[in-house]
Amino acid sequence: MKILAKWFYDRVTTVIFILKKRKTTFWYGLFLKKCGSGCLIEKPVKITPHCISLENNVLIMKDCRLEGVSYYEGKRYHPEIIIKNNVSIQQDMHLTCANRIVIGNNVAIAANVTITDINHPYHNINIPVERHHLEVKSVEIGDDSKIYNNVVILPGVRIGKHCVIGANSVVATNIPDFSVAAGTPARVIRRYDSIKKKWILVRPAKR
Repeated sequence: MKILAKWFYDRVTTVIFILKKRKTTFWYGLFLKKCGSGCLIEKPVKITPHCISLENNVLIMKDCRLEGVSYYEGKRYHPEIIIKNNVSIQQDMHLTCANRIVIGNNVAIAANVTITDINHPYHNINIPVERHHLEVKSVEIGDDSKIYNNVVILPGVRIGKHCVIGANSVVATNIPDFSVAAGTPARVIRRYDSIKKKWILVRPAKR
């Protein structure tokens, strides 16, 4: 009986998954800047499809925010969100873009990750912080990288190829290819040495 129930559950789950993909292609495909094959977007909190390009086999789980900011405090912006092939994004990602954010091929993003290319500067004390003009710098996550839970990726950051960013990290500076980084702010703790052909530990800089 349990074997039959598992078989039935697996078949139903597969059918639902296929139907959700077809819904993404049919519905979001009408409005996205680009929508490749095999993509799935499940119940986003907010989405601005006109500035989003999806390549093939992109999975975006529920309650994500993918927002391009085109107009803010009297100034116009031209957001561009590019998500490449075979990217998986788990629930509750918060992505805001007024310039350009690129997520590379085969990137896996865990739950509750924040990615933004927007900074709210604070120069004039007579104006609320939210009323200042935005500062924007592009963000890029390289191919084959893994971003763990609760990571915050700040404006102007480039994360290289084949990188791992540990849970709860705040990435404020560039991370080179083939690196493991963690902390607040994130720093490289391990990297692959292509000459020695092995991983090496990176000691923190002395103060």
